[in-house]
Amino acid sequence: MNALRRNVLKGAAGAGTVAIAVAAGLLKPTQALAAWNKAAFEAKNVGDAMKGLDVVGPIDSKEITIKMPDIAENGSVVPVEVTSSIAGTTSIAIFAEKNGTPLVGSYSLSGGAEGFISTRIKVAQTSFVRAVVNAGGKSYTAAKEVKVTVGGCGG
Repeated sequence: MNALRRNVLKGAAGAGTVAIAVAAGLLKPTQALAAWNKAAFEAKNVGDAMKGLDVVGPIDSKEITIKMPDIAENGSVVPVEVTSSIAGTTSIAIFAEKNGTPLVGSYSLSGGAEGFISTRIKVAQTSFVRAVVNAGGKSYTAAKEVKVTVGGCGG
């Protein structure tokens, strides 16, 4: 059997199964989507975004590492890795402080997952990228500045 045909048939069967489950009321589309914190993601400054995530007075921590380039030639795809060595890390949020909406991602970790997130974010202009980690009922933070170049000339 042709491999392409097999993949198409598998995809169609899977989509059909999901459609039947939705039609039967066994699966609701909202069950498959991640939680959306509208207040935090639509906030216009970091303080309001943190309030939306119920973060109050995070403590600076050297146990949070932010790995990203010092200079980003393209602000629309800046690679960021956040590592938390704080025991019991339950969530990591990433903020780009000078973006119009500074909260760029909020990740919940469960089941003893490692405190590590790797993603690409959009940074509108030279600013600090801040990570906020929740662990043991407390909030911790670290920040790193990224310079966004304009036309590759430096910023």
